[in-house]
Amino acid sequence: MLHKFQNLNYLLIFLVVLITFIGAAGLYSAASGSYSPWASRHLIRLSILLFLAIMIAFIDLKLIYRFAYLIFILSLILLFSVELIGVFGKGATRWINIFGFSLQPSELVKITIILALAKFYHDLKFEDVKKISNLFFPFLILFIPFILVLFQPDLGTALSILILGIFILFASGVRIWKFVIGFLSIILSIPLLINLLKPYQRERVVSFLNPEADALGGGYQLIQSKIALGSGGISGKGFLEGTQSYLQYLPEKQTDFIFTLIGEEFGFIGTIFIIFLFFLVITICFYVSIKSNHIFGRLISIGIGTNIFIYVIMNISMVSGLMPVVGIPLPLVSYGGSAMLSIMISIGLVLNTELNSSLKKLKNA
Repeated sequence: MLHKFQNLNYLLIFLVVLITFIGAAGLYSAASGSYSPWASRHLIRLSILLFLAIMIAFIDLKLIYRFAYLIFILSLILLFSVELIGVFGKGATRWINIFGFSLQPSELVKITIILALAKFYHDLKFEDVKKISNLFFPFLILFIPFILVLFQPDLGTALSILILGIFILFASGVRIWKFVIGFLSIILSIPLLINLLKPYQRERVVSFLNPEADALGGGYQLIQSKIALGSGGISGKGFLEGTQSYLQYLPEKQTDFIFTLIGEEFGFIGTIFIIFLFFLVITICFYVSIKSNHIFGRLISIGIGTNIFIYVIMNISMVSGLMPVVGIPLPLVSYGGSAMLSIMISIGLVLNTELNSSLKKLKNA
């Protein structure tokens, strides 16, 4: 155990803690200079979930490999339970209450998808990856949670699941022409997909294309977000000096739009610094993937790095007007227990993979 403690990737742990503290500072500012209600809970979650991440790092990786499919099935049960006992909020049913805590299963299912696909391709001979028949099981692993999340409805998370799965399939060696066919199929089905969108989702797309058309309605969030980001300039207005947030012009400033608040107060320099920190975290995940001797560990690490990348790129694109508002949080920075739980479990798995990177056999667990 002492040997494992000594070999933990403390740079990754430090980056995770630093990003979370930046998030706590943003939440402190969002509450007009108060630790309550968001910043204090954010830091409490950090202390608890960081301990969980380290505990996951010390679990025998062979056990995680053995029970990867079972873990995925359990996450699907949680996801399906949203349809039965889900709690309605923010226009959708995405949460369930467990012992008084709200949990969003769609955040956890991303991690279990990575585990299930990693196990499948670890067990598959490389020469068999190119067979079309071997796409059926990965397709089910992606399609079932994608459909369940889409009908909650949560279009943003559903899209992130789809993109994550495509990245993992590509990293596993699936031929590019299969992705081309899939992409063309999606393009051809766009008219059908538009008809399946909920009215508020269509409104978000329209407000993204022309937010000024409904400046006090569907386009309000995006317009205020752009104003806040632009007003920050190079160095920002200063900590606790953001007028957009204090005058209550910026909705959801503690969750999806926390990056905008930080951009207003710390400017271009502050936002680039946060992006750089995430770049380091993602780079470490990819480095651990390259370092691993087994396919299971490689795909876990590259999948988690990709998942964090998707979180970051979708959130920043959303608040800066480069894509429609889809409700994707900025990991470790936005307020929210489920997203932080998912990321901390992910970090624990990356730490575990690095500690066990020299393993060559998992099947004999």
